[in-house]
Amino acid sequence: MTAHELCQSLRASFSDPLPLPAGGQTPLRHQRLMELGRQNLSLARLAEAHWDAVAILAEAGREPAPGAICGVWASEKPDMALRLERAGNGYSVTGQKLFCTGAGLVDRALVTVGSPASLLVEVDLRSNAGQWEWNTGDWKTGAFAETQTARVQFHGVRVEADAVLGDDGWYVHRPGFWHGACGPASCWAGGAAGLLDYALRNSRADAHTLAHLGAMHADAWALSAFLQRAGEEIDAMPGDYAGGCVRALTVRHLVEQAATDMLRRLPRAYGPYPLAMDAGMSRRCQELDLYLRQCHAERDLEALGRGVRPMRD
Repeated sequence: MTAHELCQSLRASFSDPLPLPAGGQTPLRHQRLMELGRQNLSLARLAEAHWDAVAILAEAGREPAPGAICGVWASEKPDMALRLERAGNGYSVTGQKLFCTGAGLVDRALVTVGSPASLLVEVDLRSNAGQWEWNTGDWKTGAFAETQTARVQFHGVRVEADAVLGDDGWYVHRPGFWHGACGPASCWAGGAAGLLDYALRNSRADAHTLAHLGAMHADAWALSAFLQRAGEEIDAMPGDYAGGCVRALTVRHLVEQAATDMLRRLPRAYGPYPLAMDAGMSRRCQELDLYLRQCHAERDLEALGRGVRPMRD
């Protein structure tokens, strides 16, 4: 899909919005995100960010702007925090931010700023088109090229006084932060399920290929089960922040492990062909491998261990 086609496809889904997390249908939310990842990982990446933004706005008691594609630009680099400054009756946003997915595609973005406090601000990108610029020059890989992940420079972008959502630290300290962290994992799972689809379409009867096919099927089954269980627990305990942290880190680890196993097995079963000569599978494997790096490996496992200890004491 081209960038334009990705946006068209996402807008077409607005008539059938995803259920909000912790609203009684979280397993369905996870399932639909997984289906998007199975269909197209670039689409899933944009869609997950949009529906995450919608959920964040809802948690703040807000509605999304009608028809707008939304993004969440929350990547932080210690020496590159955005500044929020008073400007008339509102504020202005100044500085640089990395890893802004959907730059030039999304209409509005929920953006984290670091000064004077850790705040989340809704920015109308279309109305302020002349006050910010984006550059994808840092993005060297072809994976997710159409999602236009960029370095964004804000030149005093004006926002209204009510564009600030919550107070200092609200974004990361609300229960929905951890519920939302299961969204990318759902997309990873869908990307991995697409590997199984390829294996089923190209099934062979030799013992080694069948063994890998069986293992990939088991992995895909487990992925669905992890997300179903997580969704049920979120709906049962929507306000449990500490439990939500443990759950999200657990699910993200399990999904990352199963998806990595599937990525490893595909070329062991089918050789270099799907990686080198099938454009769709080559792209899927590259994008899934990159997307999985949103799981912070041992750092997340350390945080998970710290979270589990108080629960066992």
